[in-house]
Amino acid sequence: MTGPGEDRQTSATHGARVDDVLAAEVEPITRTGHSGRSEESREVEPSGEDQPDVDLAPDGTLTGGTPVGIDQATVQLRTELARWLDRADFPATGADLVEAARDHRAPDAVADELARLEPTRSYDRVGEVVRALGHPTEG
Repeated sequence: MTGPGEDRQTSATHGARVDDVLAAEVEPITRTGHSGRSEESREVEPSGEDQPDVDLAPDGTLTGGTPVGIDQATVQLRTELARWLDRADFPATGADLVEAARDHRAPDAVADELARLEPTRSYDRVGEVVRALGHPTEG
């Protein structure tokens, strides 16, 4: 039982004193936002002067990152659906998925897209939802 002002959580393997020491060791790293690498040789180096800058999505496209047979709009739709629907939400009917998206505070565009599903049909995963919405999926 904790008294007033003693609402902090402690580890089960060591005491509060050790917790304080460990927290003090990492506090400058977490506060400054600088890298936590202890050796300079492990730091990420920027591109050299004669090398191009690294860009994961040049020109805002997903070229090279989209599976064969799928366009960028489908990848973005699937990403948004997976972002706002948990694995625990499946299996579910179309109506249940709309409700789950709203419960997770998904944008209206996501809930509106899910509202296009048959309300009584059951869906087992996001890929099945994407296909039911008329978009191709790999495999």
